[in-house]
Amino acid sequence: MNITQLCDFLLYCMLFNYIILMIWFIAFIFAKDWMKQVHGQWFELSDRQFDAIHYGGMAVYKIGILLLNLAPYIALKWMQ
Repeated sequence: MNITQLCDFLLYCMLFNYIILMIWFIAFIFAKDWMKQVHGQWFELSDRQFDAIHYGGMAVYKIGILLLNLAPYIALKWMQ
């Protein structure tokens, strides 16, 4: 695998991960009540806790995308 193929792979991974993040965000905005009902069957969470957990999860996921996809992509592009 050469650097160009690895750059393409990281770019597709980043795109795929951002699509997942956007689906999560859209589901959180438009299907929040349904999500809370599903999770409420297993956990007793207040609205504030539910929002904080999802907001924190999205933040961690986004940081993971930046560190594991974008940073290596930029480094490899500079090497080319």
